[in-house]
Amino acid sequence: MSEAPVVEQAVAPVLGDGADTGGPVRTSLVWATWALFVGLGVMVAGAGLYATTIGIRAEGEGFPTVAIGAMSAGYYLGFLAGSRAALYVLTTVGHIRVYTALAALLTVIILVSGLLVHPAAWIALRLLAGACLAGQYVVAESWLNQIVTNAQRARVLGFYTLVTVVPYGIGQLGVGVLDPTTLTIFAVAAILISLAVTPVSLSAAAAPPLHLSNEKMTLRELFRLVPTGVVTSLLVGIAHGAFIGLGAVYAARVGLSTAEIGLFVTMPTLGSLLLQVPIASASDRIDRRIVGALSAGVAAAGALGLLIHGADSPFGLAAMVLIGGTTYPLYSIAGAYTNDWVPAERLTAVAAQLVLVYGAGAFVGPLLASVVMGVVGDEGYVWTALVAHLTIAGYLAIRVAQAPTGVRAKPWNDVALTERALYVPATVASMGRRLRRTSRAPRRRPRVGTRRH
Repeated sequence: MSEAPVVEQAVAPVLGDGADTGGPVRTSLVWATWALFVGLGVMVAGAGLYATTIGIRAEGEGFPTVAIGAMSAGYYLGFLAGSRAALYVLTTVGHIRVYTALAALLTVIILVSGLLVHPAAWIALRLLAGACLAGQYVVAESWLNQIVTNAQRARVLGFYTLVTVVPYGIGQLGVGVLDPTTLTIFAVAAILISLAVTPVSLSAAAAPPLHLSNEKMTLRELFRLVPTGVVTSLLVGIAHGAFIGLGAVYAARVGLSTAEIGLFVTMPTLGSLLLQVPIASASDRIDRRIVGALSAGVAAAGALGLLIHGADSPFGLAAMVLIGGTTYPLYSIAGAYTNDWVPAERLTAVAAQLVLVYGAGAFVGPLLASVVMGVVGDEGYVWTALVAHLTIAGYLAIRVAQAPTGVRAKPWNDVALTERALYVPATVASMGRRLRRTSRAPRRRPRVGTRRH
């Protein structure tokens, strides 16, 4: 059995700049991240149960299609606001406190959703839920990006995506066991969200990394440097917003039972379980753009299969497995490609910008799909997924043709940020302590290249 990857996690000096800290503490990457992954997985399971319940309940209550689409769009609009706010709060308060506070807010939002059943209220509550989850993703992605090297990045982000996708699907299966018309199912989702705080709050395995630098990166700067990553994240957001946001509604409208709907929307999770890590690993060895183009092309083929066979056939379920297995890795590929080209000191800012871009696309996706469904019928859901993935594949293929042999990564990103910066627990920093670099010789800041990638 191979050994787990090892990262250097340095402990901040507490006796002054000249104090001897005894050197960095070597920590297994698995040991350093297990609490985050377990907590995030439990939280996403609750979010999956909540989201699917909302879709089924809204259809059962007779909400208009536009209102249901607005609920999904509102969720991703919350992503836009949440990613911005999370970046500011994260750099001033710290990872653990942000994670805990957002979990508490999300618990309240879910319970209020069960108590107040109305389209306008649910649109607003889904917006707030999106803001909370966006904040959680910014916390998780900035945490992970700062403790891995480029050689590990796509695999770790791929596993992170797996952790967020598989529990989400497991949570969705709950609609086949619990009655979506009762408050109980909302209470169960809220309980899961609350439990998600426990491993992160109590784990002493490793302190979460703290973003030491106040360096920012605007969306314009990021687009100038890595347009491929930004555009791909936007397109993936559109595809995922439509595919995930209206999946339960589509399944209900084509006549599936509640249990069958739960199975239908869980099939993409099975695909992710099978293909997420292999595809992400391949993108660590092959040009990420090529892997992304092929993956999006296969997802489009899966959408075509669903269009031909329908949601109520075994082939339709197999098509959902194929779509999920190839579409979910696309965001981690886009994120890994983007992070290849930016200085490690800006990874937290970049994580927030990518969530923002993804959220913008995911806001448009369900609105677009609901309009298409209103024009061409229920199959408009599948057509939206088909065209969106073909667009991603075509764009990445064009970028590969324009720059077939680009450099994979900037040299300063060959070393994880935790191997060259001093960290303390977020709770210490939140009490007002300002951290400064302790190296005697000033370190030359890596220069961001001007080439567009």
